[in-house]
Amino acid sequence: MSWLPASPVLRWTLLGLLILVVVGGIAGAGWAWYSAQEARARTAYADATELIQRAQAPDGGPGSRELAVKALEIILAEHSGASIFPQAAYQLGNLHYAAGQYAKARGAFELALAKGAAGTVQGLSALGIAYTWEAEKNYPKAQAALEAVLNARGSKDFLYEEALMDLARVQEFGGNRPGALATYQRLLKDVPESRRADDVRTRIATLESPPPTR
Repeated sequence: MSWLPASPVLRWTLLGLLILVVVGGIAGAGWAWYSAQEARARTAYADATELIQRAQAPDGGPGSRELAVKALEIILAEHSGASIFPQAAYQLGNLHYAAGQYAKARGAFELALAKGAAGTVQGLSALGIAYTWEAEKNYPKAQAALEAVLNARGSKDFLYEEALMDLARVQEFGGNRPGALATYQRLLKDVPESRRADDVRTRIATLESPPPTR
């Protein structure tokens, strides 16, 4: 290293500056690579969104749904580290659910959660899991999934009322009349301004009346 200054202080100062330049260059290259990956993922998701809209249109057929599913599956396969990944997985779950493919839908919703879905996407994915269990008439698992949603949210959350209504319905369909009654009563207590209050009171009156004899 004859090119380094003779002074130890200057030598270590120069070496430190060189290290900073190298590290900064590596970090800059890493950030540029990440930004490029993010941009590609977002472009792919924008294209997939157009296909989703076509699949959900009244005149959208099975072919358009299959194209949207394929586009989302490519995103999940090629952009596993992208920030848009949880949203793409959630949308894939919706498409599978609409096609009656409940196990596949549940897997996609679970993947969205596992990949760090947050906010609305997190809540809707968790609800989606419950809906798949309900569609399969597995009411105990649907109830457990809905209770998990409620435990993670306060009464002011916009999904809270929806989850309570869903839970009461699942309890009714599952033959748990006392549980459904308690859930409806909880809804009136926790969400007193609910626009569904009249419907809830009707359900409460029905559940409080003796079941019909056969």
